[in-house]
Amino acid sequence: MKKKLFKILGITVLIILIILIALPFIFESKIESIVRNYVDKNVHAKVEFSHIGLSLISSFPNAELEIDDLDITNYEPFKDEKLLTAKSIALVMPIKELFKLSGGDPLTINSITIDEALLSLKTNKNGTTNYDIMKASEDSGSGETESTGSSFTFDIQDYRLETCAINYIDEASGIALNLSELDHNGKGTFSAEKSELDTHTATLASITIDSTKYLNNTLIKLDALIGLDLDNQVYTFKENKGYLNQLPLEFDGFVKLLENGQEVDITFENPGSTFKDFLALVPETYSKDLDNVETTGDFKVKGIIKGMVTEETIPTIDIKIASNNASFKYPDLPKRVENIVIDTDIKNTTGNSEDTYVAINTLNFKIDEDAFKASAQLRNLASNMMVNANLDGTINLANISKVYPVDLQKEMSGILRAKLNTQFDMNALETNAYQRIRTSGNLVADNLIFSSEDLPNPMHISTANVTFNPETVTLNSFKAQTGTTDLNASGTLKNLIGFLLSSAKLQGTLNLASNHFALSDLMTSESTQEETHSESTEALNIPDFLDCTINAKAATVKYDDLDLKNVQGTLIVKDQKATLQNFDSNLFDGKLGINGSVSSKKEVPEFDLKLNMDDFDIAQSFKGLDLFQALVPVAKVLQGKLNTDISLSGKLNNNLTPQLNSLTGKALAEILTSSINASDSKALTALQQNFNFIDFNKLDLKDLKANLDFSDGKVNVKPYHVKYKDIDMEISGSHGLDQLIDYNVVFQVPAKYLGSEVNQLIGKINDPSVTNLTIPVTANLTGNLNSPKVTTDLSNSVQTLTARLIEIEKQKLLNQGGNAIKDLLGDITGTTPSSQTQTSTDSTSATTSSTPPKTEEVVKDVLGNLLSGKKKKKDSTN
Repeated sequence: MKKKLFKILGITVLIILIILIALPFIFESKIESIVRNYVDKNVHAKVEFSHIGLSLISSFPNAELEIDDLDITNYEPFKDEKLLTAKSIALVMPIKELFKLSGGDPLTINSITIDEALLSLKTNKNGTTNYDIMKASEDSGSGETESTGSSFTFDIQDYRLETCAINYIDEASGIALNLSELDHNGKGTFSAEKSELDTHTATLASITIDSTKYLNNTLIKLDALIGLDLDNQVYTFKENKGYLNQLPLEFDGFVKLLENGQEVDITFENPGSTFKDFLALVPETYSKDLDNVETTGDFKVKGIIKGMVTEETIPTIDIKIASNNASFKYPDLPKRVENIVIDTDIKNTTGNSEDTYVAINTLNFKIDEDAFKASAQLRNLASNMMVNANLDGTINLANISKVYPVDLQKEMSGILRAKLNTQFDMNALETNAYQRIRTSGNLVADNLIFSSEDLPNPMHISTANVTFNPETVTLNSFKAQTGTTDLNASGTLKNLIGFLLSSAKLQGTLNLASNHFALSDLMTSESTQEETHSESTEALNIPDFLDCTINAKAATVKYDDLDLKNVQGTLIVKDQKATLQNFDSNLFDGKLGINGSVSSKKEVPEFDLKLNMDDFDIAQSFKGLDLFQALVPVAKVLQGKLNTDISLSGKLNNNLTPQLNSLTGKALAEILTSSINASDSKALTALQQNFNFIDFNKLDLKDLKANLDFSDGKVNVKPYHVKYKDIDMEISGSHGLDQLIDYNVVFQVPAKYLGSEVNQLIGKINDPSVTNLTIPVTANLTGNLNSPKVTTDLSNSVQTLTARLIEIEKQKLLNQGGNAIKDLLGDITGTTPSSQTQTSTDSTSATTSSTPPKTEEVVKDVLGNLLSGKKKKKDSTN
């Protein structure tokens, strides 16, 4: 009997399990169809989800309905803007409620869990909201309105929001609210007319009103028991305790929803009264553990918010924050902050948002013997905030980390003394309306030392004295040292307050002097992890907030491996561009002049400069300037002086050296050379091997001027001339930054240098015009600068010259034969040519007195030597 009973029970349980597993598959498609039908009929928005799942086991005896990847997107006037996204929404209800889904009866839901949702609420400038997405209902026969789909009632026992976020933007009022990392849960009943809702909330809150942030990721916790009077739309705070950061606050009062707004009547205060509550206002990240902090004195926050919230009004506000003769000391820190006095009011007595103001009547404290006092009035908070602030006191920066657990990556020290008053409105800062920014007073810094990621070495300001005037700030004196660089500055700045408190540009004129200025002291570098283990520097970035003129003067400026002496000039910085005007310095035993600009507006910095180099030592220039090596590689063989004007533009490497492949420009160089060492140039050595009658160490480069231009990594040299004795050379061509060369050298070579055979022929012709005859010989240099190839047309030129000389000799012999025939005819006839003058008779008498050679013998002799196949080997002379 027992076995049979157990068998029946087992079969029954199995059947129930099968039903519980099978029912979801039966209902899921039906539920999804009902949901989609309800959405289509009632919701004016695009609603999507990936899956609707039903489980009867995990929440038995209830059913759990889960909607995955819910996405609600608005139509016009908020087209394509997301209203809600959620990873999942889970609803738990009695199983019997599943059978009401298609019947139109009210549906009871016990609990809701929403996971990883983002709700984005917006009201545009016209007052239209993006969350009003329900379609208008249809009129029933009785004149009442009914929903077109199933109705829902909520008898909620439990609801949760897990890791959610809510954004609210009101474009008309300029209010933006952001709640992130929101965890909220509550228990209660929404179906009763009067009930209670027990809630627990934790979130990070940010509130911005008209571009002013009042909360910024501030931790807010609230445990609230809220009375719900749904008939009268009244929500009452009964037992409530919240935390603003770590400051505890207790709330009382109510919020009542009305047709024209909300009626608010809330009071709050911190339940304790110790100064430790003030430290709790500071985010925990910065204030650290407050449990063991020693405090004396009181601290009280008390407020009343009462009135109507409508489109035109806000509630009246009366908040008092006060502390008297307080102090605090962290257990692991050596010093104490004492004599703390705080007296602050936040008020609005009219209900007009523009009349809200903050009065910091007193803010005093003391560290050691250094006392600090401040006060301020902030008005017109909702629109164009107006500020009137006073500062008076001394602060030793080294004491900050000794009294408060602030994590300073770089230590600071030094003493600041200030006595200032400033009055301005925020619009004046944003529009650079200096006449409405009035600051007066004095600021002095002594032995100020601070470090920054933007500086490779600490900055040590031995003294700085600043006077604030209504419209300008005068830097009376400034002496500082960083690394090996010393700085001495003075000048005038405009809009300093606007620069410090908003995005305004810093304007002014400064005079800067230095005995030794090393550019590397103002540039940071970082080691790379590449195989080269090289050190790279950050790209040049000229701040876009600077709009100033700097008159600079330095005894020595160190730039990479260069030492520039007696540097002076003007630097104009504006729109991320530094323009150099009339910059002069001594370099390489000569003078350097620079005009042009450097811009960091693009990702890769660019420059456009004109360089004037006078009397530069060539050897030093070639060794010290990569640019010089790239443009004039042959200059390494020269010893002497150089004058050149260079116009060039291109891009800069991170270490402020030019990217050679990006260079574009032109140059005119004048070389004043005292000596040449041809053996240092493989190109000259190769030429020497082909032209052994030229000593390239003795080239005449006097008054040499060369024009060249460069672009796309290639340098083009226009034709220029040099000489060796009576040999003229024309040089032209190009070379690349990849060391490839293509040059032509045209030698105008006198015939006498072309061998003994040519010289014998010239001797036989015995004509001065032939003796001075020159022929062009072209040498082409190609290949790599370090292994050049030389090809010449010297052999062809000699052959051409020989043919010319033979033709000249032939014509001469023919002329001599013609004259002999004329003389013979004259003897026969006994007459002389009528054109013959006494001078010619005298001059030929000596010639005719000797026996002239026979024409055929001369021709035979010359042709026999030159045209026979037995030519002699050429000689060469030096």
